[in-house]
Amino acid sequence: MKLNRRTFVGAGVAAAASLSAPMLHAQGGKPRVVVIGGGAGGATAARYIAKDSDGAIDVTLVEPTKTYYTCFFSNLYMAGFRTLDSIAHSYGTLAADYGINVVHDWAIGIDRDAKTVSLAGGGTLPYDRLVLSPGIDFVDGSVEGWDISAQNAMPHAYKAGSQSELLKRQIESMPEGGLFAMVAPPNPYRCPPGPYERISMVAHMLKNNNPTAKIMVLDPKPSFSKQGLFEEGWGKHYSGMVDWIGPEFGGEGVVVDPGAMTVTIDGEVTNVDVCNVIPGQKAGRIVEIAGVNDGNWAPIEADTMRSTIDANIYVLGDATSAGDMPKSGFSANSQAKVAAMSIRGELNDARVFPAKYANTCWSLIATDDGVKVGNSYEPADGKIAKVDGFISQPGEDAEMRKRTFEESIGWYEGIASDMFG
Repeated sequence: MKLNRRTFVGAGVAAAASLSAPMLHAQGGKPRVVVIGGGAGGATAARYIAKDSDGAIDVTLVEPTKTYYTCFFSNLYMAGFRTLDSIAHSYGTLAADYGINVVHDWAIGIDRDAKTVSLAGGGTLPYDRLVLSPGIDFVDGSVEGWDISAQNAMPHAYKAGSQSELLKRQIESMPEGGLFAMVAPPNPYRCPPGPYERISMVAHMLKNNNPTAKIMVLDPKPSFSKQGLFEEGWGKHYSGMVDWIGPEFGGEGVVVDPGAMTVTIDGEVTNVDVCNVIPGQKAGRIVEIAGVNDGNWAPIEADTMRSTIDANIYVLGDATSAGDMPKSGFSANSQAKVAAMSIRGELNDARVFPAKYANTCWSLIATDDGVKVGNSYEPADGKIAKVDGFISQPGEDAEMRKRTFEESIGWYEGIASDMFG
């Protein structure tokens, strides 16, 4: 089935199961929900809470950027399959059509006892329920020689927007026959197939503009998502261009020098022309500030997305420990609907249903050569557990791969509408 806005929104609605926290209301007014983070999780949660409560719940969305660039499809932008504007979205419709109070500011503090959020601009927001969907931050020291101050020399481009533009320009400026290196991230991280789709898109760029260039992938993991499909595609479309180096051959423990533009593998120094460093990841900083993290991620109740540490806080998307669910935009969107239903049930006595989750990740390997992997999930044994799934198969014909890519286009339009209205 080709996904469009109607089929995506209809299929994606999910709900939370029974609730344990008491119903709370703002004094003299509506119950208040504050959502921090305006991505696939936060924007969806804010929209579903507002639209399905018919104005009975006051919703505030806190997001520092006025234009949101989706990480999903940002690889396609770098390869020329999309424009930057096509992955850019504003929050105007959420404010105008759904009555959401959109605050463009940084959340810098959370008082869980007083139930307030402090903003960098000096404001304070009270809440009855708080939703945290901040995405990822990077683990300091996860790649020796790299920290966030080196992101202009060796971009991560794992938060879309200016970093995507920068990496694209660097690739376009590579000398003839130059070397592109990627330092891939350790598990777990945002969008498991993402680095390898990026390699495919970089290879597509270079094949068309710099065909003698080479790509080196330095990977701390012994295997990766859709590995057989990607390797088949690299061999078919970019023969001899991509060299994947796993941990047994030095992909683990790589050292980078952004000033000298070198990578060191098993003690051997290699000069590179472009180096895309994707570091180890953790939940966005506000999760740690709130004190609802357990190590690098936030544990949640599988049937509601409520924090296991604070019953008044929900955590969505990349920031969570979500059992079998991967960290992806589709996952965050699916989780947001479960959380929104749970919150409406608590604050507005709305009907709730058992939680169901879904995820699909599409990847483009070359022109009209799309592949996908997906699963459905339900709460089980205290975690979000995989129920069933599917994955593209090696050797599929060109027409099927083209349909898969077209399906991803329909999904993108659907999820963008679902997030931003």
